[in-house]
Amino acid sequence: MYVCGSTVYDSPHIGNLRPVVAFDVLRRLFIYLGYKVTYVSNYTDIDDKIIKKAQQEKVDEMVIANRYIKECEDNLKGINALKPTYTPRVSENINEIINYINALVKSNHAYVLDGDVYFKVDSVSNYGELSNINLEQLKIGARIEDKKGKQSPLDFALWKKTDIGLKWKSPWGEGRPGWHTECVVMIDKIFNQPTIDIHGGGFDLKFPHHENEIAQAKATHEARLANYWLHNGFVTFEDDKMSKSLGNVILAKDSIKKYGGNVVRLALISSHYRAPVKFNDDTLKMAKSELAKIQTPYAQLAVLLQRNKINLEKLKSVKIDNFVNALADDLNVSNALTILFDTLKNINNELRNKNADLKKLSSNFMMVKDMLYLLGLDITYPVLTSEDYKLLDEYELARKNKDYQTSDKLRTILLNKKII
Repeated sequence: MYVCGSTVYDSPHIGNLRPVVAFDVLRRLFIYLGYKVTYVSNYTDIDDKIIKKAQQEKVDEMVIANRYIKECEDNLKGINALKPTYTPRVSENINEIINYINALVKSNHAYVLDGDVYFKVDSVSNYGELSNINLEQLKIGARIEDKKGKQSPLDFALWKKTDIGLKWKSPWGEGRPGWHTECVVMIDKIFNQPTIDIHGGGFDLKFPHHENEIAQAKATHEARLANYWLHNGFVTFEDDKMSKSLGNVILAKDSIKKYGGNVVRLALISSHYRAPVKFNDDTLKMAKSELAKIQTPYAQLAVLLQRNKINLEKLKSVKIDNFVNALADDLNVSNALTILFDTLKNINNELRNKNADLKKLSSNFMMVKDMLYLLGLDITYPVLTSEDYKLLDEYELARKNKDYQTSDKLRTILLNKKII
């Protein structure tokens, strides 16, 4: 799996976390099913916006890039996303990018124009097949900046001549790579095969970025780049797409700090990954409420089982086929959550039963534990110590004896320890 990562010129906003959590759930599903997953997500650390910010702050471009890569990594931990197998940076792959472009020029899939190098879109078949975009209308409307001498307005830059900011020597003069080449080169280098299984990213990358990746892979290997393309929807704020250019962003780090990683994650995965998700107080309140409905019975069940001398760490996984099938159906997290809450409802009913079926409850505990893993929700349960057992016994005895002063005191202690 390859998922397009961040361009690290500023603090990531909450919209940047949408692909992170969506594809993290997918990755967890494959791991749970027994697949070995190589998961790659890159950092674009060469970009005009990075150069501009570095000039404003009078620092090296890598100072800017490293600062926001650190923030991205902190956010990943904050929302309990699995660390990618590889996180390549464009700056570490310049030689490979130059060699890749050079091969495209030599095979007549690209041409040099005044120190810039452009990909020849007409040299490959079915350009636009992923996005089904009307190329003739695009040519006529040409929002793409045209350069005199380009063979087609759709031809895109592989190498850009520059004397400003970061630049490297190449056969065509000093410059830096074009965005669309970077990802396809890193895929080529890391996976070392013409076609990967899954390529993901935000819906806005479908055209032109992913379309241009496909064209280059076709020119290089005469093969499709990926068997499956998955695109997540936007995070919206007051019905508008959240973006730095619109100035309506909520920073990821601020949201995680204010609401907690589990609340943010649940809010982002509750809507279907291809649909937009509204990120506002109502969404977050709902996610917080839903989270409490998971945490409370899960913790109560853990305590009950431990008090009945059941070692939670030695319990074996049980089948959760309905839950897995929901996720396998194009990541239908909403249906999966319904199954989770039905399981928790059964647990709540059983917890009220004085003659609870411990074997059934042990199975339910493991079902919830695996469901939470698949959703990536980092919900812990109390692990009782000998002191905790003693406190619980004393608390129940005080209640039985109607010693309310002692029971209230013990209750406060147990509440603070999140045991009850």
